[in-house]
Amino acid sequence: MNSNPSQLRLRCRHLLIAPLLLASSASFADVSPALDRFDLSLGGYYANTDTTIGAGVRSGQFSAKGDVNLERDLGFEDHKTVPRVKLDFLIGDHQGFSFDYFSINRSRTKTLSDDISYGGNDYDASASVRGKLDFDFGSAAYRWWFGSGNDVFGLGIGAAYYRVRAGISGIATLDGESAQASTSYSETAGAPLLQLGWRHAFNDSLRMYFDASGVKKNGGDLNGHIYNAALGLEWYPWKNLGFGAEYAYTRIKLNDEQDSYNANLDLKLHGPSAFVKFRF
Repeated sequence: MNSNPSQLRLRCRHLLIAPLLLASSASFADVSPALDRFDLSLGGYYANTDTTIGAGVRSGQFSAKGDVNLERDLGFEDHKTVPRVKLDFLIGDHQGFSFDYFSINRSRTKTLSDDISYGGNDYDASASVRGKLDFDFGSAAYRWWFGSGNDVFGLGIGAAYYRVRAGISGIATLDGESAQASTSYSETAGAPLLQLGWRHAFNDSLRMYFDASGVKKNGGDLNGHIYNAALGLEWYPWKNLGFGAEYAYTRIKLNDEQDSYNANLDLKLHGPSAFVKFRF
């Protein structure tokens, strides 16, 4: 039986494409049941907070420093709901990207019950003082997942970005005179990030995970470290929509060293989180 050249080309093309389609289907089937090709988590972190901010001024041989605990000294609530967004997606079967973002914005005005010092200013008891702290954290990492069964282990390397704004204002006393005073600082920085992870699938609807990450920055004006660890469960009553719950601990310790001033932030967060999760 004779075939014209166009029919031969069409058959050859089908023979070439078929193995690629089969390989692609096999590749998709090899993804561990503990992973999703696309996973978006939207939720809140109901954290117990312990926050200390410090600021000092430098002028020649003179240096003045003061630390203020926001919860103890300024009456900030010791619980704070922090919005959080996480995104993971795979490229292939065992590699992909991971993104994380959360923001803390807090402010409060209080009449002091004890004297405090901050940024070279002394605020006496009975003075009205306003404190403010804004902190933003975002990270992006490339992840490798090892294993293909119900348990997989992950390693991620990437970068983190953080921004700190902190300040105190109110009626301060200097040499027996009272006047309005304010001390604030704002700084942004980036740093390398390391992530570790574990995923376990009980079945297609119920999974457990553990995540740990660390950011450490040495040198430069802003330096310090950020550590985070979380243990959680995921439940998918529907194929693409589910819920997540985790308990996490976060420690943020940063120092901002400048020629004219120095500042620091020591923030501890721990508590439960809840997420609405979308997977595909």
